[in-house]
Amino acid sequence: MIRVVRYPASIAVGLAMVLLGGDHARTHMPVVAAASSAQAQSAGESAGQQPAPAPIPGVDQAAAPARRPDVIYVPTSPEVVEAMLKLANVTKDDIVYDLGCGDGRIVVAAARAFGAKATGVDIDPQRIAEANANAKTAGVEGRVRFILGDLFQQDIHDATVVTLYLLNTLNLKLRPKLWKELKPGTRIVSHAFDMGDWQPEQKQDVGGTTIYLWRIPAHPPSD
Repeated sequence: MIRVVRYPASIAVGLAMVLLGGDHARTHMPVVAAASSAQAQSAGESAGQQPAPAPIPGVDQAAAPARRPDVIYVPTSPEVVEAMLKLANVTKDDIVYDLGCGDGRIVVAAARAFGAKATGVDIDPQRIAEANANAKTAGVEGRVRFILGDLFQQDIHDATVVTLYLLNTLNLKLRPKLWKELKPGTRIVSHAFDMGDWQPEQKQDVGGTTIYLWRIPAHPPSD
């Protein structure tokens, strides 16, 4: 008496390939598994599930904020970076925060050229990875740090200088936080965008763009 055993199609194909092709056929077996995996992934995407992003070396993905960046990253030219730090009169005694730091160029320059301690904050893990690499290349790792986070949530109370390259709307949104958290006399420098009716102490044209300087007043508005 012959007993017929029914196998699932994928197993039957695999067994047939092994029986007919020996070791050579086993090299094809993962193709069945890969196809099944691809079908499962396709089904997951059809159900609205997005594939997990590839991990970025040196960045804690678990700490990454859920929302997207507020602005498209546009790097500041070296000429403007230097002018911003000079306008703020940065020295070795300063603690510089660059909010929306991108690849870390302002933070690195503050540490390398002016001797300051500096912190960069950015919501994009790729930018933070680039910033850490740039700090390592410049040899200033001991004087800088980069935080993957939301600049509107970041504690900045110890800053003596804050640098920005955001948008007018974001500057206005950030303004109450600056007034509330920063000490009187803290300098704020913005590339290209002002602070609405908060008039700058100075402004300067550099390479076709404008940079602005403010100081936190002794009695800032409660707005």
